[in-house]
Amino acid sequence: MSALDQGDPAATMQYIENKTYDEIAVGDHAELVRTLKPQDIELFAVMSGDVNPAHVDADYARTDMFHGVIAHGMWGGALISAVLGTELPGPGTIFLDQSLKFEAPVGLGDTVTVRVEVTEKLEKGRLLLACTCQNQNGKMVIEGVARVIAPRDKVRRPRVVLPEVHLHVQGAQYARLIAATEGLAPIPTAVVHPCDPLSLTGALDAAHQGMIVPVLVGPRPKIEAAAKEAGRTLEGVEIVDTPHSHAAAAAAVALVQAGKVASLMKGSLHTDELMEAVIDAALGLRTERRMSHVYVLDVPTYPKPLLITDAAINIQPDLTVKRDIVQNAIDLARSLGITRPKVAILSAVEMVNPHIPSTVDAAALCKMADRGQITGGVLDGPLAFDNAVSPVAAAAKGIVSDVAGIADILVAPDLESANMMAKQLIYLAGADAAGIVLGARVPIILTSRADSAAARLASCALAQLFISHQTLPLPLPLPLP
Repeated sequence: MSALDQGDPAATMQYIENKTYDEIAVGDHAELVRTLKPQDIELFAVMSGDVNPAHVDADYARTDMFHGVIAHGMWGGALISAVLGTELPGPGTIFLDQSLKFEAPVGLGDTVTVRVEVTEKLEKGRLLLACTCQNQNGKMVIEGVARVIAPRDKVRRPRVVLPEVHLHVQGAQYARLIAATEGLAPIPTAVVHPCDPLSLTGALDAAHQGMIVPVLVGPRPKIEAAAKEAGRTLEGVEIVDTPHSHAAAAAAVALVQAGKVASLMKGSLHTDELMEAVIDAALGLRTERRMSHVYVLDVPTYPKPLLITDAAINIQPDLTVKRDIVQNAIDLARSLGITRPKVAILSAVEMVNPHIPSTVDAAALCKMADRGQITGGVLDGPLAFDNAVSPVAAAAKGIVSDVAGIADILVAPDLESANMMAKQLIYLAGADAAGIVLGARVPIILTSRADSAAARLASCALAQLFISHQTLPLPLPLPLP
């Protein structure tokens, strides 16, 4: 059996070696085992351009045995070719012809054992090999014969490690996030100073989607002008008229205090203006929990949503603040359906170094989680960025962890590093970014002028899902000095 197929970390250290014609005897054989996953079908479609629903839609294929055999038989045939080309005879093999008979369908989750066996040695270096694929129940799904020219020269070289492949549809993660809000009650939301077409349209789109009931807070003439420019109607939408953006922020916070809205949404004002009203010691929305910002990124090269915190609120958080930052992110992740979020506490290195304070904080946070001071997630750190998101990098460093390589949440040492990390993913990796502030009396939806329409809706979805996930009322604000 070949380690090439089992995801064996030791395979990265193995060699690939052929068997020459003179070394091969009748009866020699090689095998590999592979389980059919949705990604296999999708990758086949991308590489071949075959978008026949019988081939790329697993549910469709399961309803039609004939098409299922064709679609997944192609996958099985490719595995046979892989054994011939890498195992027996191996590198240097020249394919002459191959005849396969598809006996039964291969379904998602089926585990197939692929076997090739030399049945005859012919002249001029030619071989005949019996080729079979059996599923986990011992049922034959593919059988046939291959004729090849075996290599004359010996080849031995390190086995190539295949790159990680992530198939990505732009906005797919956000589409699932938005779909998860279906059936939830819309949130009464104060939209603060929506005085440009972009922020106003985002709020109205979220209302149309049934995510929020908007209360537009700001100068009425500017709001109406923005609606006219965007070609949108404000019929039936409540407007709280204020003279300017600072007054709009204060009025929106007052609406929360009066129990008239359950979330805030940033419009075309600076984040600092909005947060100044939110953190006001006497009239703001503080709780015992420190407020923090969480990005939820849809990254094309990452197979699941990636949360990054804190990129907008806490500049240089100490250990106590970091504890709240981590807990806020875990609470959000759980509201998104991530049952036990994997939290990577980031630094520049993986070892605790007294000269690098972020490594000491990371170790302390992990111990706080062990003692129940942080709940609901699995923490590990310090971890460098590459070891947090790449299984290959984590394996290369010998890191044994439930978090390394597969993190759901990245906790940065400070605002600067979190902000730069998120912006690099957005502008260099094509990520979409939704954002929310937690730890206040109500969630605060933060949007940016650079946000796509999907990202704006996703930010509203974060607030709606978070509120719906709360089983207890949000804490009342406490007067803080």
